[in-house]
Amino acid sequence: MDTNSTNPPRPRRGIYLLPNLLTTGAMFAGFYAIIAAFGGQYIDAVIAIFVAGLLDGLDGRVARLTNTQSEFGVQYDSLSDLVSFGVAPALVLYIWSLASLKAYGPAWGKLGWTAAFIYAACGALRLARFNTQVGVQDKRYFQGLAIPAAAGVVMSFVWAVLDMGWSGEDVQYITPIIAAVAGLLMVSRFRYYSFKAWPRSDKVPFFWIPAAVLILAALAVKPARVLFGITLLYALSGPVWTLWELRRRRARHEPRNEERHEP
Repeated sequence: MDTNSTNPPRPRRGIYLLPNLLTTGAMFAGFYAIIAAFGGQYIDAVIAIFVAGLLDGLDGRVARLTNTQSEFGVQYDSLSDLVSFGVAPALVLYIWSLASLKAYGPAWGKLGWTAAFIYAACGALRLARFNTQVGVQDKRYFQGLAIPAAAGVVMSFVWAVLDMGWSGEDVQYITPIIAAVAGLLMVSRFRYYSFKAWPRSDKVPFFWIPAAVLILAALAVKPARVLFGITLLYALSGPVWTLWELRRRRARHEPRNEERHEP
């Protein structure tokens, strides 16, 4: 009897190199940001997290283009995101600004590390919720601010403050608010456009070309402040869009309700 025909084929062991290598690079950039922050090199820390965001955006696209997607890659990417966009930004914020609150007493010191923890914990919750909704959520939208975008908000804030010649201690009362709000936006139910389905075709409207040129020119002149403006506008787009959608839905149902109550 031929036993080879009855035995199921053994699954091949191993992982795909290229996408997981990019994920490892993103996690390395996040880890380096922590080391740079401990050394007082805050701009290097900020740039490292933005590099992590670039690599994080590439690994998924490379996996889809090369048909090398795997469950291992999904879970590894989530762990890398937690390090690069959850823990690293929280520690950079704490070392750069929030730790200076300890000079005003133990209660203020607790406020500093609590704000950093809120951001990191909300980032972990955001990733856990995203992983459980991968198969059912509309890919065009995110529920809650994505963790790389939240890291972009807080890190561009750090960069913009440094670019204006201020220190973390100068904005120590604003930093807890930025950290807490960014964290809460991650676990909110606000809808954000994901850009995963854009562009929908090979062609885009012409006005996108001059708009892209203007954005690149602005980034070349004042990269820190322009990045903070872009990330802040995106963070605010979720609440504005969600409230606008709710108002539009209510406007659709109000005339029907009035018709029902007519004698």
